[in-house]
Amino acid sequence: MKSQEIRKQFLEFFQSKGHLIVPSAPIVLKDDPTLMFNNSGMAQFKEYFLGNGTPKSKRIADTQKCLRVSGKHNDLEEVGIDTYHHTMFEMLGNWSFGDYFKKEAIHWAWELLTEVYKIDKDILYVTVFEGSEEENVPFDQEAFDIWKTLISEDRILLGNKKDNFWEMGDQGPCGPCSEIHVDIRSGEEKAKVSGRDLVNNDHPHVVEIWNNVFMEFNRKADGSLEKLPARHVDTGMGFERLCMVLQGVQSNYDTDVFSPLIEKIEKITRAKYTIKAKDDEEEKINIAIRVIADHVRAVAFAIADGQLPSNTGAGYVIRRILRRAIRYGFTFLNTKEPFIYQLAEVLADQMGGSFPEIRLQQHLVQNVIREEEASFLRTLDQGLQLLENVISDTKEKTVSGQKAFELYDTFGFPIDLTALILRERNYELDEDGFDKAMFEQKTRSRAASEVSTDDWTILVPGNTETFVGYDLLVNEVKITRYRSIDSKKDGRLYQIVFDHTPFYPEGGGQVGDKGTLLNENETIEIIDTKKENNLIMHLTKQLPTVVNAAFIAKVDKRLRQDSASNHSATHLMHLALRSILGTHVEQKGSLVNPNYLRFDFSHFAKVTDEQLKQVEDFVNARIQEQLPLEERRNIPFQQAVDEGAMALFGEKYGDSVRAIKFGNSVELCGGIHVKNTADIWHFKIISEGAVAAGIRRIEAITSDAVKQYYNNQEKALAEIKLVLKNPQDSIKAVVSLQDENAKLKKQLEVLLKDKARNLKGELASQLEEINGVQFLATQVDLNAEGAKDLAYELGNLGKNLFLVLATAENDKPMLTVYISKELAAAKNLNASQIVRELGKHIQGGGGGQPFFATAGGKDILGIPQALEAAAGFINK
Repeated sequence: MKSQEIRKQFLEFFQSKGHLIVPSAPIVLKDDPTLMFNNSGMAQFKEYFLGNGTPKSKRIADTQKCLRVSGKHNDLEEVGIDTYHHTMFEMLGNWSFGDYFKKEAIHWAWELLTEVYKIDKDILYVTVFEGSEEENVPFDQEAFDIWKTLISEDRILLGNKKDNFWEMGDQGPCGPCSEIHVDIRSGEEKAKVSGRDLVNNDHPHVVEIWNNVFMEFNRKADGSLEKLPARHVDTGMGFERLCMVLQGVQSNYDTDVFSPLIEKIEKITRAKYTIKAKDDEEEKINIAIRVIADHVRAVAFAIADGQLPSNTGAGYVIRRILRRAIRYGFTFLNTKEPFIYQLAEVLADQMGGSFPEIRLQQHLVQNVIREEEASFLRTLDQGLQLLENVISDTKEKTVSGQKAFELYDTFGFPIDLTALILRERNYELDEDGFDKAMFEQKTRSRAASEVSTDDWTILVPGNTETFVGYDLLVNEVKITRYRSIDSKKDGRLYQIVFDHTPFYPEGGGQVGDKGTLLNENETIEIIDTKKENNLIMHLTKQLPTVVNAAFIAKVDKRLRQDSASNHSATHLMHLALRSILGTHVEQKGSLVNPNYLRFDFSHFAKVTDEQLKQVEDFVNARIQEQLPLEERRNIPFQQAVDEGAMALFGEKYGDSVRAIKFGNSVELCGGIHVKNTADIWHFKIISEGAVAAGIRRIEAITSDAVKQYYNNQEKALAEIKLVLKNPQDSIKAVVSLQDENAKLKKQLEVLLKDKARNLKGELASQLEEINGVQFLATQVDLNAEGAKDLAYELGNLGKNLFLVLATAENDKPMLTVYISKELAAAKNLNASQIVRELGKHIQGGGGGQPFFATAGGKDILGIPQALEAAAGFINK
């Protein structure tokens, strides 16, 4: 059975059981501060389990794109080494929100596996929770009794808290679970060891495929459990593992989920993937191919959902995954040029039917991956040179763990590649020193980000919160719940929830509102507003003295107006870019705050100055037209799209949405906007540049920020005029100054060339012969270009010259090494390596070619030592 059919049958089965089929949420979570990525099928339904929202149906099923590479669920290091862990995977799931419970969940799971998919009952085992005295949770007798009606008792195993009690996190809904495991070993292997003994023991052919979680409890901050008001079912089945079972193979990578990718990798790299490796070399190639096939899925889907590789947060995780794939190709498949990007086409063909975003975003995915590959391959090349320096500085045969960590941390050079190269060179790595440096860094990072959260104190039960901020800036409110949080970074803060709030929570690129909470007795500053699990939380540094009193919530009007101005201008600019550059332009990220707006968009060339001017003119024309805001709230998503509203890839939209319209600009947006484009006053682009392959970024300002910008420009112009002694025509004066400077530069170049030629004779007489080499190391009063000219002039005198020239223009030391090509070959001398060694004396470094290289530095006082050390290379 093909994977597409397996997925289709799952969804159709649960649809027949009254489940609403919903699409996968984006793999990247943009508005959940507790998670970077969707790491399980239930992540998009958290608010329903917590009782902070009402699901569109009490029964839901889907297939969810998941990513597990950070936090509690982290399988990255196992990926590729074994055949059943993955970074990105699909989680097939069915949910009950206060509807059916254990009996239905278990019976339907068994029916689907054994009657629809026709899996042999004799290869299945199940587990139930054995209970925990520590948690005061009893043995799951109910699940055990249900299973006894379906499977023989010797195939029902008891599981401990680690294996059979599932928790969302340190706090929140949780409960016992019942897993279904499959044993696909051969009959011969089964005869030797019972499958019972291999369940939950990391055997590649005895694996869990389905977990049925019975949400009954809430984990409180003190670790205790309390009963939930309603019982839920949360199930997850690993799609890739299910395909392995149904397609009769021994590895997820042998299924048609991965085989097209593996075949493409084989074709590109000419490496051969073998189902059963005969030796270590074959297994290394197998692992590399598995890593690449797995990782490209994670990276491609993340990019398609709007997350670009970067140096921070979720972007760093994606970059790390891709670099791991590149490194495996570089080391074990001997790939020195970008190639992983070519796999995006295979993914689009293979999965575009179920996940249309991967097909629609294919070209963006390819361009981003290709640029990242090229960049990291250059980093690997640089890292190899730096590692050579480290090795040459090592007196013993053990390389410092701290040095290896610096290569890893500063340059992204993988530690396993460092260890591999050292072994090949008969060096050892101080692994303890590396682990210590890594631990210290993680400890610093963890300390900086560590947050502990207390339980909610609930004053008004139920989900009573309403956002009124589209219409009001000031509103009477009551506190419905609050809790304290302790952060190493910010200290103790409080999260407060109101019954009706005018404060907009951070989301959709717009920052959260600030303002005050006040009554006749006190005023409390609200420093930020965020949304988590469908709750709008107002952050303060103190609690009100009387929390159940009546308050006035007041949004900072000036900050709100500036944010609204920038947000509305963002919509107008999006339309302008699509009108001027083409409809391929799509938003790929944004930031809207009171000070400026930032907008990332897909485009594969620099936006010219003329095009930027056209964008500015387009937006300002819409401002001058005084277009009124046309807003439609709570309209069906599909209706809004059919009527022309633009929906963005990677955003999670509900069934009902809000559409914002200014003239021809129509977008789905939950943010705050001006009532009329005239309120924006004026729009000015400050900068444009690249942030990734195929992604450009524009930063712009509006309203008062534009006024301040022009005031600063006027002030700067006045200062320039003063420096130029108040000419009548400032532009003409600057052009004249530039012309004069250009003429003087040319005259200086001629003088320096003359000076170099004059020095040639003087320095030729200072050459001394050492071991058959014409040698000279001296400091000259020239700039770097002059030193280069002089070196080549002296180089014409013979074929055995070794020359080192030092210069100190503007107190910046520079070393120039020239070696006759014939001498370099005969004496095994390399100017690039030599200049790096000499550069250490001036606290610098450099490189070049074997016969000519330069190095810059910081310490001018080190020049004498560098010149003195030069002779040592010949004396050796």
